[in-house]
Order: sequence, then C-alpha cells, then structure tokens
Amino acid sequence: MTVTIGRRELLAALGGAAAWPVAARAQQGERMRRIGVLIGSDDNTEARVLVAEFQQALEQLGWTYGRNIQIDIRWGSDPERIIAYTKELVRLSPDVIFAGPTNVVLPLQQETRSIPIVFVRVADPLGQGIVESLARPTGNVTGFSNPDFLLIGKWLQILKDVAPSTTRVGMMSSTMNAVSALYYRSFETLAPSLAMTPVDTPIREVVEIEHVFQSLAREPNSGLVIPGDVVLEAPSNRALIVRLAASHRLPVVYGRRPFAVDGGLAFYGVEPADIFRRAASYVDRILKGEKPSDLPVQQPTKYEFVINLKTAKVLGLTIPPGVLAIADEVIE
Repeated sequence: MTVTIGRRELLAALGGAAAWPVAARAQQGERMRRIGVLIGSDDNTEARVLVAEFQQALEQLGWTYGRNIQIDIRWGSDPERIIAYTKELVRLSPDVIFAGPTNVVLPLQQETRSIPIVFVRVADPLGQGIVESLARPTGNVTGFSNPDFLLIGKWLQILKDVAPSTTRVGMMSSTMNAVSALYYRSFETLAPSLAMTPVDTPIREVVEIEHVFQSLAREPNSGLVIPGDVVLEAPSNRALIVRLAASHRLPVVYGRRPFAVDGGLAFYGVEPADIFRRAASYVDRILKGEKPSDLPVQQPTKYEFVINLKTAKVLGLTIPPGVLAIADEVIE
C-alpha cells in the first residue's frame, strides 16, 4: 500500500508536536523553506516513527513546522507510484529532498540534477552510480549509506551462535533488490568458513517465499538469513515470513528490526532512528547554504542486536548467556 501523508496523519505521526505548515505562518522576515520527503516503504508504522525522528532532529537544529519549514511527505514501494511521487515532489521545487532507500533515490536522481538530495538506507552508493566519490560526492546527491552486504558474516555468526547445529543456510533476497548480487557473493564466500553449506534462495515473486521455507525445512539443521529488502519488509510479507519460520521451526536472522519485534528470532543491523536523525544534520547544512557535493557520504555508527527469547523457546533453542549479554534488547 502507498500513502501520501496529509495534515492529520502527520500530526498523528508527530504526536501533535507541530501544525501543518503554510507559508503565511512564517514569522515576519523569516523565509519559509520547503523539504520533500520520499520513503520507499509500505511499512506505515515504521515510516511514521522514522519521519518523526527526522522532524524532531530538525527542530533541535532550529527548523520548526509552520515557522520556517514546510514538509511534503510521500511513501510507498510500488515502482509506478514511486515514479509519480518523484515527479510530484520535483514539481513542488523544494529546497532539498530527503529520500531512501535506493528504490526511490535512483528515480529521484534521474528526475532532477539540481535539487539537493540527502539519502538514507542506500547500500552501495558508489557501486550503484549514485555518487562518484564517497569523500566528495559530485552533483546534487549525498547522504548516509547502509552497507548491509558487509554484515553477512555477522548474521551468519549470530545464526551459528544461537543455533549451533546449523550446517545448511539459505539467504533470501528479492531479485528487485539492487544489491542482491553483492549479498550473494559475500554469502557464498563466508558461509563455508562457519561450516555451513550456502543455499541461494532468491525471490522473484512473493509466492516463492513459502517455497523457500519448505525447501530448507526438508533437510535437518537448516537456517536462513534475510537482509534488508523492501519487498520482504512489506508488512504482509514480513508477517508471512515470521509465521513460516515458526511453523517450519527454522532459525532466521534478519537485517531489519521490525522482524524481531514481530516475532522473528534475531535482528542485527543499523539503528534506523539514528540514521534519520543524522540525516537531518545534512538537510540543515544544505538549507544553510552548503552544497551536497561538499558533504561526504557517511557510514553507520550505531548498530543494534535484538534477540526474541520467546521465539527461541518456541524453536527449542537455548540462547547462550554470552549471546544474551551482548544483545541490546531481549524480547521476552
């Protein structure tokens, strides 16, 4: 499902913290600035929370709804809808566009080469041609990368730690994922080093999700890792994956936090709220006159490890005390 946030929805997302902006409300002598936001996700709950984090960080930097900024927000993952939203936002001529992940940044970059764009959740901005240099991006785009493919080894190690008997492991990623090839190269190299046989399980259609679980569950001591993926993260698909993991008693390590919150076994990855808050600092600097090309692409600095102990018990797993000790959150 795609969503365009209106006044009422934004107020709900922000807990009533600010009124929807109109230019007439700008204080005398202060210019009203316009920010476009495009989030490539169908997860309404997560999008609302993260956009609220972004807005609150802006407010701490002196940018307040109704006083000196106006924000136009769109979100959704349908490719045709993303193209439509991209054109809508560019026609509004905002001072800067905040966007992510890759599935919205690429069409935005094609639509405008002049409006500054600050991205988040882009796995490989250099390899995907979004920037020509991480240190000094050229053009109108910069932001905060999320190189999930560098976490493959960590996910595999966590799987081995929580389910030591695992000797066969799959990795599920949608073929629509722009960096799925990077995932699989790392996966095939690293899994054998932990005494696990890698099984490629790419998803071309959503109906194939169940087939992956059935195939892995046919052989004992199987497990699965699922990196960040817009298609698989959609709420309906996420619920299906968590349910299938439980019914097939398959240990799964995820690269996105909502899976663990919704009943998945474990999550390790970038702390998303931190990235959205940090991105506000780049939007602030651009609104104050700096150019995107002068702002280096930043890497994540905060990671989270979440264990769902309730799910572990359902799967018959005993989580070692050492693993529980290093978890940032244990869901019981």
